Amino acid sequence: MGWHGRLELDYRRDGDITQSHDRHDGPLRVLQRLYPEGPGICHHVLVHPPGGMVGGDTLDIALRLAEGSHAVITSPGAARFYRSQGERAVQQVQATLAHGARLEWLPLETIAYSGCEGENRLVFTLAEGAETLGWDVLALGLPAAEQPFERGRYRQHLELPGAWLERGTISADDAVLLDSPLGLAGQRVLGTLWFAAGAPITPARRESLLDEARGAAAGHALARLSGATAPNDRVVVLRALAPRVEPLMDLFKAVRHAWRAKAWALTAASPRVWTT
Repeated sequence: MGWHGRLELDYRRDGDITQSHDRHDGPLRVLQRLYPEGPGICHHVLVHPPGGMVGGDTLDIALRLAEGSHAVITSPGAARFYRSQGERAVQQVQATLAHGARLEWLPLETIAYSGCEGENRLVFTLAEGAETLGWDVLALGLPAAEQPFERGRYRQHLELPGAWLERGTISADDAVLLDSPLGLAGQRVLGTLWFAAGAPITPARRESLLDEARGAAAGHALARLSGATAPNDRVVVLRALAPRVEPLMDLFKAVRHAWRAKAWALTAASPRVWTT
């Protein structure tokens, strides 16, 4: 039998402070609240002590952000989907944001080991006036260690209900998807970075966010492997492929800083765990 971990995080604004309350069951929890940017922005580090998931494991993460709250959530290391004997390992994130809430969902990369059966579901439900900035980064196998993704499947689901849905399956035996110029072109790291809102983003604001992403990508080593679009008037997306995790994360962090400054007039503050 697999492990079932559940974590509930509730954020609320109390005067100038974003307070949080957490409840957990099983091997999933957060470290203490941190406020490196001041009391209005709560930083949390999500920790999964086993370090990875095998077939039959499930991680459920429920995030609720009350009006005016702002949370930054990251992780201390990569999430790992290990080899399975046939059962699926599933991570599910359900985030609900009230009016004026902001969520930054910034976990480090996910590694899909050869032989895994993994599924990652991310759903962000935003009230009018709520906004979220986040990313999802996937490494197929261990590119840096030259351990290829030769068996297994990984399923991905990204959703902003009513506005944006991306869903797909990557199978290790799908050479057309993995190696075709119209697929992953032989790259084994892929990522999606988004800025999304609960109401339409004004055309001028949307174009400014696209300009920031395209400007950062143009001078980057991944310029030919990245592209920014607005698939909906509530969403701006930067997608990228890479041979390794590090250059993709470097690009995404630069764009995240630029979007923070442009959309929210916030400085380029990074979670402390990224530098420890």
